[in-house]
Amino acid sequence: MWVKNLEEGGRIDVIYTDFAKAFDKVPHCRLINKLHSYGVIDQLILWIKDLLLHRSQRVKINIEFSAWHSVISGIPQGSVLRTLLFVIFINDLPDTCSDFAEIFLFA
Repeated sequence: MWVKNLEEGGRIDVIYTDFAKAFDKVPHCRLINKLHSYGVIDQLILWIKDLLLHRSQRVKINIEFSAWHSVISGIPQGSVLRTLLFVIFINDLPDTCSDFAEIFLFA
């Protein structure tokens, strides 16, 4: 399709997006809601909630520490489920943007 379009003098616009930081931006509540909407069983959702929720972090600069803050987004690094949960989160992106562009997901 792309080659034919180019041969006929058409134009193709491509946007490549680096999702390196995107794993850190996945909102936990929205991901859990998507899992429910896909029909994932409750026991598995509870297990995933335990992986994501009730985490906190703080920052250290030199010898000073910040206060602890709850982590409300992101999928933990090193998790075997990291990629799968991210793909589930962005899976409806092509449907959402279909009125404006033809979207393809590639990993």
